[in-house]
Amino acid sequence: MEKVEGIGGLFFRADDPGKLASWYELHLGVTRTPDSYEAPCWRQAEGETVFAPFARDTDYFGRSDKQWMVNFRVGNLDAMVSQLRGAGITVDVDAEVYPNGRFAHLTDPEGNRIELWEPKG
Repeated sequence: MEKVEGIGGLFFRADDPGKLASWYELHLGVTRTPDSYEAPCWRQAEGETVFAPFARDTDYFGRSDKQWMVNFRVGNLDAMVSQLRGAGITVDVDAEVYPNGRFAHLTDPEGNRIELWEPKG
C-alpha cells in the first residue's frame, strides 16, 4: 500500500493571518509561507509525528471553540521556554517526565493552544 510521507502543511483560519504568521516566525522560528515558488518553505527536522483525532469534548486543546492544536518537536525544551518567557509569553511546563519525553503548553495570540515536545533520548 502506498503511504503518505509526512505532513505537507498545516492550514487553519485566523482573524489576522499576517500578524499570526509573524508571531510564529518571531517566537517559534516557523518561517512564513514564501511569496514565490522559488523561495524555500519552512523545513522541519525529520522525526516522529503523531496524528491523533481527539474526542469532540476534549479539554486538551484549551478553549472549547478551538478545533486544533499543533505539537512542535523541540531539541531543548528549557531553552525554548526561557526564550518564550523572555518575550513575555506565558508557558506552562508539565512537571512530569513521560516515557516519550517532556511537554510544555502555550497559546498563540488568537488563543490556539500549542504543545512543545522534547522527545526522550
